[in-house]
Amino acid sequence: MTAPLVDPLAMRQTMGRFATGVAVITTEDASGPHGMTVNSLTSVSLDPPLLLVCFNHGARTAEAVVSSGRFVVNILSRRQQGIALRFAARGEDHFAGLDLEYAGHRVPVVPQALAHLECDVERVVEAGDHTIVFGAVIGASTRDGDPLGFFGGKFSDITQHGSEPEHWFF
Repeated sequence: MTAPLVDPLAMRQTMGRFATGVAVITTEDASGPHGMTVNSLTSVSLDPPLLLVCFNHGARTAEAVVSSGRFVVNILSRRQQGIALRFAARGEDHFAGLDLEYAGHRVPVVPQALAHLECDVERVVEAGDHTIVFGAVIGASTRDGDPLGFFGGKFSDITQHGSEPEHWFF
């Protein structure tokens, strides 16, 4: 006897209580640059360095990642909420008006992100309504700053215990 499945809305609301960071996945294939905002991302292994990212089935960026065999995880800072919203919009040219910078293996990156992880596609798994891409991390870089968080369906701040939040003055 199996337990009844949880309603998708209840699942979404419950998992919304799990705070995450926000990242933009970027790649480039024969049709040009692609990117999308994600928060379903996790480290899988340190030795060898592997991570995974989940994409909705049919997402153009997922298809481009799989076809190109490479991608970059751009971990966003709290000042990059606008970038997160830009890359979350479906059907848009996310790179319009942006000066493109490239990672070592010819993949566009989000300038001034907190971190970049360059990845080669290691494995692709279909599960439920998502495509899960495992990436072998071949390069990593970081910079100082505070991360952009996501909690309860909204952007949030993430601060370390024992430290004061970073204040930005313009």
